[in-house]
Amino acid sequence: MTLTGMMLIGAESHRGRNGEIHAIDPSTGAKLEPAFGGGGTAEVDRACQLAWDAFDRFRETAPEDRAVFLEAVARNILDLGDALIVRAMAESGLPRARLEGERGRTVGQLRLFAAVVREGSWIGARIDPALPERAPLPRPDLRQRRIPLGPVAVFGASNFPLAFSVAGGDTASAFAAGCPVVVKAHSAHPGTSELVGRAVQAAVAECGLPEGVFSLIFGAGSSVGTALVADPRIKAVGFTGSRRGGVALMEVAAKRPEPIPVYAEMSSINPVFLLPAALAARAEALGRGFVASLTMGAGQFCTNPGILLAVDGPDLDRFVAAAVEALGGSAAPTMLTPGIHAAFDAGVAALAGNALVATLARGLDGDGPNRCRAALFATTADAFLDDPALREEVFGAASLLIRCPDLESLRAVAERLDGQLTATLHMDAADTGAAAVLLPTLERKAGRILANGWPTGVEVCHAMVHGGPFPATSDGRTTSVGTAAIERFLRPVCYQDIPADLLPQALRDGNPLGLWRRFDGALGRH
Repeated sequence: MTLTGMMLIGAESHRGRNGEIHAIDPSTGAKLEPAFGGGGTAEVDRACQLAWDAFDRFRETAPEDRAVFLEAVARNILDLGDALIVRAMAESGLPRARLEGERGRTVGQLRLFAAVVREGSWIGARIDPALPERAPLPRPDLRQRRIPLGPVAVFGASNFPLAFSVAGGDTASAFAAGCPVVVKAHSAHPGTSELVGRAVQAAVAECGLPEGVFSLIFGAGSSVGTALVADPRIKAVGFTGSRRGGVALMEVAAKRPEPIPVYAEMSSINPVFLLPAALAARAEALGRGFVASLTMGAGQFCTNPGILLAVDGPDLDRFVAAAVEALGGSAAPTMLTPGIHAAFDAGVAALAGNALVATLARGLDGDGPNRCRAALFATTADAFLDDPALREEVFGAASLLIRCPDLESLRAVAERLDGQLTATLHMDAADTGAAAVLLPTLERKAGRILANGWPTGVEVCHAMVHGGPFPATSDGRTTSVGTAAIERFLRPVCYQDIPADLLPQALRDGNPLGLWRRFDGALGRH
């Protein structure tokens, strides 16, 4: 497929006239062709109107039809073949194996949501039949289902050009719920976005759906994104990116005449607790495992282990020695964009220049532009508690070890942490008591708690939670990964004494869709 540099507004291709966007090969700094025309308010208006026009029809598509659509998107992405991987490599600096794995995840989650749509429990059907003879007051016939919110604005992420981008988890879960999607492509990978966008556009046409089910818009700066979130036809937002960007969108959404939810994944430093018995038993292995997690993908994961907490002593020294040795030999991979690399260097420089922070190790220097030289620092519990700057995320392979004098100090540091996507406990059986003391704090602070693993790597499944209290996300009640992500884009509607022929299929007598429903309180296929 030849790249055109055009936006996809419904079924049409459109050349934007508000500046040009060039992808940059971060490994060389060279511009990539073609130039992509930036959109403006006219393109936002057209895409949102098409999405609104498509909404009522799309939201009432039969579960089987919507599942087939999701599977068609997955199939079309696979049919792009190697061209998609090659372009994504050029635009992101990520290696082939990583991107092939990410493509598999993207296709897998589309197919998983197809299965969710077919299964139908997401509809949340409930029926409380009328009790006309009940005293002192009769009960009306009451039936409930969940319906989609409306068109959703999705912002492509810089660090996952496939799995959190045009047809990523936000888009897949919104489609599954029955919401049309308008995607604001990330300017770092416009070519990858166009390729995937055309796969989605083709699936819309193949399945006979209204063209407004999907549009893809380009735009540099914040104006297009702001206009998209402010548009009254947009009813929810999915975003993965910086805290500054997420908060800005939240403010736009909150100031609308009709405020809407923004589901933003933003900032997390993902604390790792090294408990005493685990350190005593396997300090060296933990040090090496930590470095492998820290440096994976140049540390450009939202679940990267940004801080370590442990009680000071000889066993921690053994951990540090192993980590320093491993980190000192770590290569300097290319980061995603020049901007991300500059922000990483600035964050590392700030830590290195802090008088209360010691530099323990740096990785190898790189031989090209935008290379991530990994870094490990250390400080004390008191310094960490006194300096809020030490709790800020450095996006990339940098981490801060907090040396605590005792377990009570470790717990006090945990209490001061902001909301997190993950919290990790490395523990042996003898650490169970200490872990039990920490667990209530970690439950309040994080969306996912791990034992004896590393937080990098997020399984796409039914039980996964990829969310957490602010600033990890804008709404800690939700997840952006896993099948529960569909719930972000649904709301309940109750039907009271509605005539049978006006009821939606999910709530009709005889259960024509064969759903699990709660009938007069009992769950079954009533």
